[in-house]
Amino acid sequence: MALQHAENLFRRYRGQLVTVTTMSGGIYEGKVTEVTNDFVELIAKKEGESAQVFVLFQSIESMIAHEKAVGS
Repeated sequence: MALQHAENLFRRYRGQLVTVTTMSGGIYEGKVTEVTNDFVELIAKKEGESAQVFVLFQSIESMIAHEKAVGS
């Protein structure tokens, strides 16, 4: 049931910037673009390049949603 809660949480933040920490210590920051029942896809932009990151719900330890900037 915990995986269903994670899926619902990421659906709520679709299109927003989040930071995800995994149990292995990885830290991923990006915009939530795709949510399935197994994973979340983030689009991360660094130094002008973008990268797709897929994180399995089973490996997520925590998630921080960043507030939208005023006027965006």
